[in-house]
Amino acid sequence: MSSSSSSSSGLTFKLHPLVIVNISDHYTRVKSQSHPTHSAADASSVASPKPPRVFGCVIGIQRGRTVEIFNSFELLYDSSTHSLDRAFLEKKQELYKKVFPNFYILGWYSTGSDAQESDMVIHKALMDINESPVYVLLSPSINPTQKDLPVTIFESELHVIDGMPQLIFVRSSYTIETVEAERISVDHVAHLKPSDGGSAATQLAAQLTGIHSAVKMLNSRIRVLYHYLLSMQKEDIPCDYSLLRQASSLLRRLPAIESDKFQDNFFMEYNDTLLITYLAMFTNCTSTMNELVDKFNTAYERHSRRGGRTAFI
Repeated sequence: MSSSSSSSSGLTFKLHPLVIVNISDHYTRVKSQSHPTHSAADASSVASPKPPRVFGCVIGIQRGRTVEIFNSFELLYDSSTHSLDRAFLEKKQELYKKVFPNFYILGWYSTGSDAQESDMVIHKALMDINESPVYVLLSPSINPTQKDLPVTIFESELHVIDGMPQLIFVRSSYTIETVEAERISVDHVAHLKPSDGGSAATQLAAQLTGIHSAVKMLNSRIRVLYHYLLSMQKEDIPCDYSLLRQASSLLRRLPAIESDKFQDNFFMEYNDTLLITYLAMFTNCTSTMNELVDKFNTAYERHSRRGGRTAFI
């Protein structure tokens, strides 16, 4: 379904690092959830699982012949029927339009070494949203000798093959476009590494390590309580009715709400959190820009005193 020839559309693609980070994070989460770790004793008997594929949409802005891909979000995909959950897609599109009114769905993304025949089914399904969607493919396999990013952008073109018109994927060139906030974030993530003492080198890594330890401790305590209650059920130990009442009261506190009103309120809170995050990012960028302007004015004033010129800022 893919051709080695280049696209003839003349479009210029600009890809932001946030899209690559989102796809990598999506793939890592799905892989860790679908492939649990095994002990060393049974590692030899377990066959190497097939790496999962993840799917999502890419959003951005098209100005003339320039297509700039800013962000992405996940999609629900049924591998048995090769179909997307359109209700989920429309809901996510509506939510993103509230936060980013200028962004549009430009296409979709997936993982793999090359485009597959089933990918064209998804590609055609998105043509009612964008008549010429782009396909961003990220290869999760590690190749130490490869210096380029393992990301390929495909466009679809109509070619006549064996007398029949067919849509095929053709490769398009792209450039990495970053803003100051993305450069800072990518640089921060790239320097996350443990120090000699075993703790993380940055404040963010230390916070994530603390959260991981808390979740791990909570999991171990729940497991102890579960085995204790299981032993009571099997009558291996006498029943402690006081403990059973406490466990029942604790379980009743867990949220068990699943309704449209709850989903609306949840997404509203989620959007508010995103807005606060972006507001903090813009405030930080504005503060940095203000400091830069102050330093420039100070340096220019010194230069104007020596040269007899006046500052224009």
